[in-house]
Amino acid sequence: MSLPPLLADRLRFPVIAAPMFIISQPDMVLAECRSGIVGSFPSLNARGEGVFESWLQRLNDELTEDDAPFAVNLIVHRSNVRLEEDLALCVKYKVPIVISSLGAREEVNEAIHSYGGVVFHDVINDKFARKAIQKGADGLVAVAAGAGGHAGTLSPFALIQEIREWFDGPLALSGSIANGGAVLAAQAMGADLAYIGSALIATEEAVASDGYKQMIVDSTADDIVYSNLFTGVHGNYLRGSIVNSGMDPDKLPESDPSAMDFGGAKAWKDIWGSGQGIGAIDAVVPVAERIATLKAQYDAARARLALS
Repeated sequence: MSLPPLLADRLRFPVIAAPMFIISQPDMVLAECRSGIVGSFPSLNARGEGVFESWLQRLNDELTEDDAPFAVNLIVHRSNVRLEEDLALCVKYKVPIVISSLGAREEVNEAIHSYGGVVFHDVINDKFARKAIQKGADGLVAVAAGAGGHAGTLSPFALIQEIREWFDGPLALSGSIANGGAVLAAQAMGADLAYIGSALIATEEAVASDGYKQMIVDSTADDIVYSNLFTGVHGNYLRGSIVNSGMDPDKLPESDPSAMDFGGAKAWKDIWGSGQGIGAIDAVVPVAERIATLKAQYDAARARLALS
């Protein structure tokens, strides 16, 4: 297992901050990168003419070699009418890392490789992982059960061990990772990196309502509902937000997967995504403080194992 140089040389903590729709924007990404982890955002968060380009300009201008690199998430599903335009801007500004989602695309990988960029593709099973690597992805994000937003159903143990049977490249694990011990556990089972989203929603820099952040703090794994109603793809959501929207979280209808829609923000504004690990989150704090806490927990877990 090995990481590409931009990760091996510039990460101070083995974590990628998950790109979260609406929530992840430049102030949050800058704070994450300056804390030593990969900061990321979906290109679709930049709404309005010229906004995505201005965000890329700002990140390139303000981040230094002392910071971790940033990543852009590209939805490569056919429903994303902005893909070609956003990909061209990623190439123009030489985005260090691209995280592709919902369909591996050779032309996307080739475009990012043209300037030396790195592509991670997120997958929920071994079949999709093999397709992604065959089509030229450099690394994988294994999205296991319990991950926030769009999530798979496989145990992280099963998913990581199947992928590691044939793939020795960069591998991140997503799914209920909300403390430093879980970051170490991800590495112990074979991942190089932890992929963390929900724990970073309850931060000052996250572009989320105060109600959303407080619900993350107040909720536990029992408050997570798995449904495909809201986007056409199965994902995990906060029960309280579903109730507040006037729906019964125990009687949600199934959605037609062919009706995927990642351009409209309404459902994501009112229905709040979250993973199952949020029982570990007890306060809204700055990003730097959350990462420092994770790092301290990680070091303590390593020390405990060394003494056992």
